[in-house]
Amino acid sequence: MKLKATLRLENGLEFQGYSLGCTQAVGGEVVFNTSMVGYPEQLTDPTYNQQILCLTYPLIGNYGVPSEELIGESLSKNLESEKIQPKGLVVFDYCEDYSNWEAVKSLEQWMNEQGLTGIYGIDTRELAKILRDKGPMKGCIIPEGAKAPEAVKEPSPAEVTCKEPITYKAQPAQDVENVNGSKAATTAGKRVVLVDCGARHSIIRGLIARGAEVVRVPYNYDFTEMEYDGVYVSNGPGCLCNYGETVEILKKVLAGNKPVFGLGVGYHLIAKAAGCEMARLEHPHRSSNQPTRREGSNRTYITSQNVYRTIKPESIPSDWEVYFTNLNDGTVDGIRHKTKPFAGTQFNPEVCVGLTENITPIDEFISKL
Repeated sequence: MKLKATLRLENGLEFQGYSLGCTQAVGGEVVFNTSMVGYPEQLTDPTYNQQILCLTYPLIGNYGVPSEELIGESLSKNLESEKIQPKGLVVFDYCEDYSNWEAVKSLEQWMNEQGLTGIYGIDTRELAKILRDKGPMKGCIIPEGAKAPEAVKEPSPAEVTCKEPITYKAQPAQDVENVNGSKAATTAGKRVVLVDCGARHSIIRGLIARGAEVVRVPYNYDFTEMEYDGVYVSNGPGCLCNYGETVEILKKVLAGNKPVFGLGVGYHLIAKAAGCEMARLEHPHRSSNQPTRREGSNRTYITSQNVYRTIKPESIPSDWEVYFTNLNDGTVDGIRHKTKPFAGTQFNPEVCVGLTENITPIDEFISKL
């Protein structure tokens, strides 16, 4: 017999469905993603730490979950971190039977192992429309017979960052190709400091595959006395107010001339260090089909984004300029310095080999090391 469950939002709305995975009641900020595939990667993305993730694609679970195998001691081979990051999962239809050559277990088995509470059987697209129009709001998943959670834990970079510096040795530079067949940039003998605000492991895999040694440091670690050739500031969860130490460190970095790149929260932190102000997006960008135009060209990219804030264009300093513009709402999707090798993007310019054509900003970063 199926165990019933309820998704309750802070505005009083309730959705009735069935329990999936762990049966403990959980609470968190409810967010959505409209991607058709990629739930193992989304569930291990530290950006979703402490949140309740709603997936709008109607069928979830049909290709199972890949191995949690590690490369070395701390780098996931297939996933974006060592564990599931959200507190809850919301789907329309869960598929118990899975089939994929890389799958080693079902989604629900993985959820039970990792303590992830889920709910299925609700109208996820209706929920996404509510969150799109009203903005993110807190909520809770309450399986039948469980007590509602008393408090919602806020996401923090301290929960997802590494605890001490970790070095990943470079691989021999591969013939990296973009999806359009063009050759991607590689390097050799260069060291990149990865500021770990909640870094996806695909960033590390992609950088070492391009020939760079990666030194992953905690988000509040002052690395400015280290020897390095470039700085990559990662994605991460939560409010920018939690990253005050990171901003102060980046101010010192931006006083120099070494290449700097940031994405997601990392991009926003670079922007704050440069003097930009932030604004909340009227409609958060939470999908893998966000169109963005590179300024100064007619090139348009279809990008993956998971953000609810943007830069106020009028606050961009005179020595910086708009790099990318979102074609859905006209907001700023990226900025870069006019004379120094500093840049950042709102979207995920996936550095994994051959996965996407949105690799151009990384090509530029690598080529400037």
